Amino acid sequence: MNQPHSVDHARIERAVREILAAVGEDPDREGLLETPARVARMYAEMFSGLHQDPRVHLQKAFQEKYDEIVLVRDIAFNSVCEHHLLPFMGHAHIGYMPDGRVLGLSKLARVVEAVSHRPQVQERMTEQIADLLEHDLGAKGVAVVVEATHTCMTIRGVRKPGSLCVTSAMKGVFRSNVSSRAEVMSLIYGSRRQ
Repeated sequence: MNQPHSVDHARIERAVREILAAVGEDPDREGLLETPARVARMYAEMFSGLHQDPRVHLQKAFQEKYDEIVLVRDIAFNSVCEHHLLPFMGHAHIGYMPDGRVLGLSKLARVVEAVSHRPQVQERMTEQIADLLEHDLGAKGVAVVVEATHTCMTIRGVRKPGSLCVTSAMKGVFRSNVSSRAEVMSLIYGSRRQ
């Protein structure tokens, strides 16, 4: 269920004005006058997942005898690295092996959306998505692979554009059965890796 929305826009605006002044800018300069309000709205949007329960998207599943892999690849997402408050973005690939219940495919994208819109690290995001599907859907197996570019690594610090972080979380049969794991990874990457 959704939690009460509790973003304090006025507090964010004050903080942004202070940051602008701290870096040597004039927050009253014409081009910056509306920046604090814009940043507050942006943060409310980018961190909206803090006020959502992704489990709500897993409540409606359908009884189905299907017991092979269901996979949705290339679910685009944007998130924010909790270490530098800079964006990271990429794609999530989610596969699961049903145990009598299947989800509407858009529900997987909605889970990614809710989980990704909060400050975090990619490793935690990957694990949270897999845990949610394993526990709330009751699947025989869950495979989540997340690929992302982190601006905290590409535009600052080491400055290595084009680098990609890949994380995975395997649950159930995808963790315990080598051939099931190989099959789901082949479905994710088979036609892409030469």
